[in-house]
Amino acid sequence: MEIVHTPVLLDECLEYLSPEGESFENDAFMIDSTLGEGGHSYNFLLKYPSLHITGVDADPVIQARARERLSQFGDRMQFYNGWFNDFYRSYPEESRRPDLILFDLGISVFHYERSGRGFSFRHDETLDMRLNPSAGESAGDVVNKMPEAQLANMIYLYSDEKFSRRIASAICSARETGPISSTKALADIIYDAVPAKYRYGPIHPATRTFQALRIQVNSELKRLPDALHHAFNVLAPGGKMGVITFHSLEDRIVKNYFRNLGKQCVCPPEAPVCKCGGTPCAQLITRKGVEPSAEEVKMNSPSRSAKLRVVRKIRNADENRLYGVEAM
Repeated sequence: MEIVHTPVLLDECLEYLSPEGESFENDAFMIDSTLGEGGHSYNFLLKYPSLHITGVDADPVIQARARERLSQFGDRMQFYNGWFNDFYRSYPEESRRPDLILFDLGISVFHYERSGRGFSFRHDETLDMRLNPSAGESAGDVVNKMPEAQLANMIYLYSDEKFSRRIASAICSARETGPISSTKALADIIYDAVPAKYRYGPIHPATRTFQALRIQVNSELKRLPDALHHAFNVLAPGGKMGVITFHSLEDRIVKNYFRNLGKQCVCPPEAPVCKCGGTPCAQLITRKGVEPSAEEVKMNSPSRSAKLRVVRKIRNADENRLYGVEAM
């Protein structure tokens, strides 16, 4: 089987989430919350022979590829098909708590290059962009049905696209003559909508709008705070949780939540009595995001914006630790 995606910050993940030297070293259990093609899991299983992993992914197609790739590890590898926030929210009380948790919030190169779902305008495909192709609104539904003002606000919020209003106006004008159904059609509309000098910048003028649509369709930022919070509470005390982000919107959520976990108190200043426990819930293993080396960026360009943040759990966190961690 040809592997399309190269896992980012792999060496750093293997180091910071290593079971070696831990109390669980000889029988470690890890959850790979964003399995994809299984790149991170494959390397963890290869390096740490006593490790067992459960891999979570919303996309049954890419999970089937991971099952084939990871079959050599037998029952050391288990699978769950569904969204990570649902998985952690409904995690069975009687099940073993993981010692290690990894989230890689990037989209697999497989989705851009092989899924046929319109994640990229490099290929003329149907506008879909759903990681779970059987659930929810597609990107085509959004661009053809969302009111203009809402569409403009969404594009700006999820991508910082400065021409969001011009782009939304052009989309709404174009759909009056018929549905916008392909990536090429949408990319051409956006290209024609922006000023001429903007068309020849460092990225294609449709790049940010496509990112915004993908985030909207898959509720990526809305799922994240809930997923982080429930995952942290599922994690065994003394265990480690790492999250790889790729853009400032998701990194801000992770950074703020981890910062809250590391604080003694997160109660509002006006609160007469501390209700959050008054002691940290986690130790910050990485004080700032760990970034890829220049060599990795050269070899694997999608890694250029990646950041890894890692915490070690001390105790469970209550809802107060979500204070200021907005789901967008």
